[in-house]
Amino acid sequence: MPRSLARWTFAGLLLMGLAARGDDKVPHVVFITGDEEYRSEESLPMLADILHKSHGFRVSVCYALDSKGKIDPNVLTNIAGLEALDDADLVVMFTRFRKLPDDQLDRIKKYADSGRPMMGFRTASHAFRYDGPPHAAEMNESWERKVFGQKWITHHGHFGDGLEKLTAVSVVPSAADHPILRGVTSPFEVESWLYHVEGGGDSLEGECTKLLTGKASKSGHAKEFDRFPETNPVAWTKTHVGASGKPARVFFTTLGHPFDFKAEPMRKLALNGIFWALGKEGDIPAGGVKADFASPYEPHNSGVGGFKKDLAPAYLPAGAGR
Repeated sequence: MPRSLARWTFAGLLLMGLAARGDDKVPHVVFITGDEEYRSEESLPMLADILHKSHGFRVSVCYALDSKGKIDPNVLTNIAGLEALDDADLVVMFTRFRKLPDDQLDRIKKYADSGRPMMGFRTASHAFRYDGPPHAAEMNESWERKVFGQKWITHHGHFGDGLEKLTAVSVVPSAADHPILRGVTSPFEVESWLYHVEGGGDSLEGECTKLLTGKASKSGHAKEFDRFPETNPVAWTKTHVGASGKPARVFFTTLGHPFDFKAEPMRKLALNGIFWALGKEGDIPAGGVKADFASPYEPHNSGVGGFKKDLAPAYLPAGAGR
């Protein structure tokens, strides 16, 4: 081969390599916290920290902030940083009974309608609770069912809040080979008390693929298991089609007690779910993605009002505030 041609060939290959690297965009994952009970302001930043430090993802975390810019999950009317949704590749929601102003709510709805993937934890099945028009009819129940597959119905009881494992989690046999379940050892036990989502006349909305079931070790519905079965789905995938008409991947789990995430299977489930939602299931190894803590994780227990005071808002988008 002539030397000049060789130089051009090398240059062309180099440019092709750079182009390929340029197309391999670093995913931007936006976490939306804001629940009074389950310490999402601690668990989601922990997941963001692992994604950023161990997997090189770009991450942003949005928080319920008070007028002084401090984290306060009891502030139902403000989540700072939602501008990050504009260029998000995935949104992970863990909110409860929010009453956001129109500009903030519109950003979430716009994202959900865009065809980009979503993921939800536990109380995202009751992410909003408005007192009346114009939002209550849509956002209090129907939006959650449409996007995530179910609304809030009931659960099997607290029984001590974090003092014992209340749900035994098992893989659905037909889903054993699903990428999200790689490295998720089964069965495993969690502190989350079981949510009712199916059975006794209730069903998930849309074509959901059930991945995990949970069995309640204790139940306040023990005398009515025909209506509220002691075994229920706790993790599933579905497709959501919003106003754009574009199908989006969705992963949802009803687990999410702050102590659940101390268990590696729970962290694997969450992080594998993020990779899958982004269409990166090919990057999930047989043992699941790396899920070791990137920083110490010592969360407060669940309970309304039990959040850590003066907790710094890690990974808050630049410029976000009240």
